[in-house]
Amino acid sequence: MPAAGAAWRGEQLALLAGQLHKHQTSNEYAELVEAAEAELGAEATQEQRRNLQLLQLELKRQRCLDPQLVSAITQAQSRGNAIWQAARASNDFPAFAPALRELIELRQQQASQLAKAESIARSPWEILAQPFEPDVSKARLNQLFTPLKRELPVLLEKAAAMPQIHHSAQLSENSQNRLCSRLLESWGYNESCCQHSRSAHPFSCTLGPQDFRITTRVVEGQPLSAFLATAHEWGHSLYEQGLPRTGDHYFPWPLGDATSMGVHESQSLFWECRVARSKEFAVRWHPHFCSELGSDPWNGSSGFWRSLNPMQPGLIRVEADELSYCLHIVMRFELELALIEQGLPVEELPQHWNQRLNELLGIKPANDSEGCLQDIHWAEGLFGYFPSYALGHLISAQLSEAMEKELGGEGAIATAISSGQESSLHQWLCRNVYPLGRSVNSEELVKNVSGYPLSADPFLRYLNQKLLDN
Repeated sequence: MPAAGAAWRGEQLALLAGQLHKHQTSNEYAELVEAAEAELGAEATQEQRRNLQLLQLELKRQRCLDPQLVSAITQAQSRGNAIWQAARASNDFPAFAPALRELIELRQQQASQLAKAESIARSPWEILAQPFEPDVSKARLNQLFTPLKRELPVLLEKAAAMPQIHHSAQLSENSQNRLCSRLLESWGYNESCCQHSRSAHPFSCTLGPQDFRITTRVVEGQPLSAFLATAHEWGHSLYEQGLPRTGDHYFPWPLGDATSMGVHESQSLFWECRVARSKEFAVRWHPHFCSELGSDPWNGSSGFWRSLNPMQPGLIRVEADELSYCLHIVMRFELELALIEQGLPVEELPQHWNQRLNELLGIKPANDSEGCLQDIHWAEGLFGYFPSYALGHLISAQLSEAMEKELGGEGAIATAISSGQESSLHQWLCRNVYPLGRSVNSEELVKNVSGYPLSADPFLRYLNQKLLDN
């Protein structure tokens, strides 16, 4: 869409948001939900009761919102997105600041209105985070993030002391597409219900019970980017394909939704990091990459593995290595709290961003485009989303340890990958993770599967071992 079309599109989206909200809060719908509750007898299944509980919660939340605010937020999101794109391209934060300020004020109003629907007292930021991470709290996030803030800089120092090996390889677009297609085929891609396409930014989406889409992109000068992005997005799609969307909790019902965005992210990270970035996977796929190139610029599978696992902090979150990624998220979480709850003036955001990034990673952006303007989330007012990315890393690590324990002990995942039996890993996830949907929150899922509460320890153990292997 051309940039000039954004305002009209915003009005269209605002109209649709208002119509949807009208239906979601109508007396007719409320009476249907009430009648459904009255119909539930002693023989009602746990799934039916949970579905109804989630429907009632969403009805209560929607009825707390002013219809005019719903439309205003939608218009501000569309406007903010367009302004952000132009501001990032021209490195002009002052041009974006008024739009960001408006989104913060609207989301603060939304949180104030939604507070009446909460069963326990929550802060404004916590209320905004509920759609992404049900039952999340600032206190719990601080408990999980504190070990990361303490330990990750130490690991980064160790990595910096290691020799940095850079390999130059230029894979054609056709070669990268062939490798991505081969990867998907080996991981169960079914063209009757899946579609792999191209887009400016990789993503995964589900359009129906038998309609799963992923997109990837080829980045010039980054021969491994499309391959790893395909692994990541397919992890998201496998989770979507495995959610409980049949029987009493079929596709449109809330119980068939993802447990949380953190759990969703854990599934994409499992396939990208635990599988596609593993040494065993590098050994198997190194010949395929060399065949496409007609040479071996990595000097063996060990060099190829190191190229799959860079360990050097960078300015851009989406390009960050596993050691520094969560620190990018911690910084954004703390800045969101400052903007939403602590009165940080929007004009001071670039200064605080640069200062905190330097404190955490020892680097400073040269401009705001590679600093506080790099992410789209705040341009759409998606406050509360960022922590899910870090939680995904923690959840993935803890579930991986539980998987190994059940499949034969330490090294079971590596053994499966080495023998080309990733299907056994997928089957474990199909049994233990996918079917839970919204029957639990993310903390409950992790405890049910692993036997103990979510912790940063498994993730830190994983990173320490990766450094030892380097």
